[in-house]
Amino acid sequence: MLSSSITLIVLLASLVTAFPRLDPKSLQELLKRSTEPKGCPFAHGNAARTHQETSLASIPSPNVSPPPANTPGKLPILLPVTNAVLARVSMLWQIMATSHTMALLPPPPSSRLSIKVCQSLFHQTSVDTHGGSDVLIAYGMSLDLGAFLAAYGTVFNGDALSLTPGYSIGGPASIGLLGGLLSGTGITRTPSGLSGSHNNYEGDTSATRGDQYVVGNNDLLQIPFFQQYYDALLENTPAPEQYSNLFRFRQSRFNYSVETNPYFFFPQFAGVLVAPAGFAFPPAMMSNHSAQYPQGYLDKETFKSFFAVTGDSGNFKYQPGYERIPDNWYKRAIGTEYSNVLRMSCTLYTYSLDCLSDYSHSFVLDVLQFGLQDARLLSVGGNTGTTNSFTGVDVTALTKGVFNGATLAQGNNLQCFIFQLIQAEAPGLVTGLYEDLTKALQPLTDSISGALAGLDCPQLMELDRSQYEKYPGYKKNPTGL
Repeated sequence: MLSSSITLIVLLASLVTAFPRLDPKSLQELLKRSTEPKGCPFAHGNAARTHQETSLASIPSPNVSPPPANTPGKLPILLPVTNAVLARVSMLWQIMATSHTMALLPPPPSSRLSIKVCQSLFHQTSVDTHGGSDVLIAYGMSLDLGAFLAAYGTVFNGDALSLTPGYSIGGPASIGLLGGLLSGTGITRTPSGLSGSHNNYEGDTSATRGDQYVVGNNDLLQIPFFQQYYDALLENTPAPEQYSNLFRFRQSRFNYSVETNPYFFFPQFAGVLVAPAGFAFPPAMMSNHSAQYPQGYLDKETFKSFFAVTGDSGNFKYQPGYERIPDNWYKRAIGTEYSNVLRMSCTLYTYSLDCLSDYSHSFVLDVLQFGLQDARLLSVGGNTGTTNSFTGVDVTALTKGVFNGATLAQGNNLQCFIFQLIQAEAPGLVTGLYEDLTKALQPLTDSISGALAGLDCPQLMELDRSQYEKYPGYKKNPTGL
C-alpha cells in the first residue's frame, strides 16, 4: 500500500503545485527515507523502529463528515488542499509515526535537536547531514528555509568539505575533522558544533534557554522561561493567533537580557533572525493540525512533549534529551510549508493584520511582525559593557550607506540586509577553518542567492566591522567558532 501511495504522490506532484520545490525523484527519496526503519543511536539494543502505516483506503474522503478534531486513531480533514485525492495524500504525508520498539536513552546533554536523533530523523549519528530534507519530513519546514539553516550550520559550525557534510548538534565532533581530512579538502580544526556557536548560530534572548554569559551554558532549558512561554500560550486558539500573543513574552525575554547581561550582543543572524525562531517555530511547526485547526493549534501537553518537560504547571521537571514528537501528531499540510521566502504585495511598514494574513507561512514575516512592534528586535546591537546599556549599531555606517536602519522593515529590505550581511561577513568568520575557503562557502552562497533571487536588493559590497567594537559581548566571541 505504501509504495502505491508514494507513486501516487509523485504523479500528483508532477501535475500540481503542492510541491513546487520537489521534483518527483527527490520527493520519492524523501518519502522513502521518512518511512524506512532506522535505529536510535542512543537506544538500548539494536531493535529497529516500527512505523505506523496508513493506507489511502483508511483515510476518510473529504466529502464525508470528519471525525472530532484530534480524535486518537482518526485522520482529520485538512486544508488548504482542495482536490479530494490530494487531500487524502496530504493527510498521509502529515501523520508522523512515533511508535518505538526500543527504550530511548538521551542524546548528549548539549543537544537541542534530540527530537531528530531519538525519533530516527538523523541517520545513525548525532552529526546532522540531512538537515534540510529531514525538517521538511518531520515538521513541514520548506526546503528553502531548511536548506539555508543546514548550509549555515555546516559551513560555520560543522565540516562543509567532508565527504558527508554536516554539523554536530552538540559540542565539538571529531567526525567533522576526520571527514574533512579523508576527503582531502582540508578542514584545519575540529568544528565547534551548535553548542559552541555563541554569537554565530546560537544567541542571547532565547525563548527557553539562558544567556551564555549569565547562566554559564546555552543549551539547557531554564524552567522559569519555559513557564513564561507556557503561560503565554493561548488555549483553544489557532497557531497564528497563539504566536501573535507571544509578543509580550518575546519582549520580556529581550528586556531580561538587557537588564541582566552586560555582555548581551544581538548579531544579525544569531540575534535578529535566529532568536525569534524560538518563539515562532513552536506554533508554526510543533502545533497539531486538524479539521478544527487547519492552521494548527499548539496545546500545552504537546508543547511540553517537544521540550522534554513533565509535571504540572508550577512544578515542571525537565529531562534533557527526552524531547519527542507526541503521538497522534499531524504536521503542516502539503503546500503550506514554513518558508523563509517573503515576496511583497503589500506595504509591511504600515502595520496591518490584513497584510500579514497574506504571508502566514513565512518565517521572515513572523520576524517582522514582532519587529514592527519593537524596533529593537530588528536591531543589530547590544549592551556596551554594563547592563541596561543596549545600543543599536549604526546600520548606515556598518553598510557604508547601502542600508538605513529606519527603513529595514520596508519592502524586502530586512531580508536583503540579513542575508547579504551574512554573505559579507562569512569569509572573515571562517578564515583559518578551511584551506579552500571558496569551496567551503559555496553551499551557503548558493542558498543565499536562492533566498534573494528576484528581490532586487541593493548590493552590499563591504562592511565597516569597527562598528562592532563597542560591544564587549562581540569581542568576547567575535566568530562563534
